[in-house]
Amino acid sequence: MDARVSAKIQSVFEEPACEHNQNKDEKARKKGCTKQLSPGAAAGGCAFDGAKIALQPIADVAHLVHGPIACEGNSWDNRNSSTSGPQLYRTGFTTDIGELDVIYGGEKRLFKSIREIIEKYDPPAVFVYQTCVTALIGDDIEAVCKRAAEKFGTPVVPVNAPGFVGPKNLGNKLGAEALLDYVIGTVEPEVTTPYDINIIGEYNLAGELWQVRPLLDALGIRVLACISGDGRYKEVAQSHRARAAMMVCSKSMINVARKMEDRYGIPFFEGSFYGIEDMSDTLRNLARLLVERGAPADLLARTEALIAVEEKRAWERIAVYRPRLEGKKVLLITGGVKSWSVVAALQEAGLEVVGTSVKKSTKEDKEKIKEIMGEDAHMIDDMTPREMFKMLREARADIMLSGGRSQFVALKAKMPWLDINQERHYAYAGYEGMVDLVREISKTLFNPMWELVRVPAPWDVPAVGEVC
Repeated sequence: MDARVSAKIQSVFEEPACEHNQNKDEKARKKGCTKQLSPGAAAGGCAFDGAKIALQPIADVAHLVHGPIACEGNSWDNRNSSTSGPQLYRTGFTTDIGELDVIYGGEKRLFKSIREIIEKYDPPAVFVYQTCVTALIGDDIEAVCKRAAEKFGTPVVPVNAPGFVGPKNLGNKLGAEALLDYVIGTVEPEVTTPYDINIIGEYNLAGELWQVRPLLDALGIRVLACISGDGRYKEVAQSHRARAAMMVCSKSMINVARKMEDRYGIPFFEGSFYGIEDMSDTLRNLARLLVERGAPADLLARTEALIAVEEKRAWERIAVYRPRLEGKKVLLITGGVKSWSVVAALQEAGLEVVGTSVKKSTKEDKEKIKEIMGEDAHMIDDMTPREMFKMLREARADIMLSGGRSQFVALKAKMPWLDINQERHYAYAGYEGMVDLVREISKTLFNPMWELVRVPAPWDVPAVGEVC
């Protein structure tokens, strides 16, 4: 492994802002937050995949994968990250190296690919992603990117996160390190205001950022940069001039938030856009930090007034669904912030959460689950497909909320299922998002399809007089 990559990984493993990691002893801390992958065990995503997921939502940048075509094919467009403008991020660029490149090296091919992209598309920047094969043959993408940037006058950013170095979450952080090393702080904004903020670790899945922006606009708060959902290269480059920052609870980019605080004095807090109460707390914390950094004090009162109006409206709309949903049981198989943040809204709608997954949750997430659901909360560490199937078949849950990987367990059990993870096409952020979530649960639960699929097939029904 490249010494530079090893050093970067070690610094990520010892991230001082990660409470979970700092509670370990020195030996355990050096092993990082998650187990290293063994060959063939990257079903949950490798480091390259994590880096590309973290950075690809920057919509006006050309994202070039330096490796075999399969790496780009497997990582392309695997999240429904939406854009309000440029579409270049949805174009798959790859050097498509072959056997001869493995023998002779792929650096010349990479340089030519960068030149072709710049000449044809003229992007504000090109991000180049290292992969396992090119890292193993020793291609120095950092040197090639530096030479290309000097030659063509366009920023070319190396993202050194080959898949074999670890899991997806590590890749998220290594992608963030590339922004810190090569992008953030390289452009000065034309105008700054006392209301400028950064949102870090938000990917605008299904357009969720757009459900939050109107609330911020109503308070006069400007998103100087979202890293990286619906992002633009210039916005990220000038994000060092923000007054405050919010880190979405996934902790995928905690190193960005902490280092920007150290380098530029931008205070941050961990918040969530999921759940009505958590959305309100997020607005309060943003207002508090901005006022502490010099924004007018009336921002606090205006924030409370907006929260009162939005909460009242959201609870009234959710209450409409309560008679239909009263007593229905939900199995929540997700992770991180969603393992607890949507529970309160589900309970308010009359739903009973019979279990929530904590496989990807932190200690703090688990404590919040206990606060909301009580000490007897059923927290599922790692439920096998067989256990999920049994739970649904025995009607211990009426609907499962999960990601796409476990949908077929619910469908095989002939039980309602709703996508709540990254591949979804409905946005569930903010006050509006929670109402949408409850509405979608109601529509899914009472879809007449479920009664039809449970009816025995004609060939399984005994004929008149036939002995079973």
